[in-house]
Amino acid sequence: MTANALQASVLPATVDHASANACVAMLSAEIARSTNSANRVMAVDISAVQHFDSSALAVLLQARREALSVGKTLQVTGWPQPLERLARLYGVHELFAV
Repeated sequence: MTANALQASVLPATVDHASANACVAMLSAEIARSTNSANRVMAVDISAVQHFDSSALAVLLQARREALSVGKTLQVTGWPQPLERLARLYGVHELFAV
């Protein structure tokens, strides 16, 4: 893997109200660690997410805000179909494409 290769953070199988703070903390730490990276894209793989509520979108939106605050964009990959439908319904899906 080259220095500029995109390495994705991975969300767990469950992202709901009870786990949202832990997910935000994990992504925040990874964004903070990436601030010295030349790569301007922060990737998050959500393909493992099986159980979720709207808090999953809140987690992703918070990670996007934090990534933008350090000059990065957030790219979300591996959308499970039900979560992608929810993101489109809420009008936020486009915010995560790079």
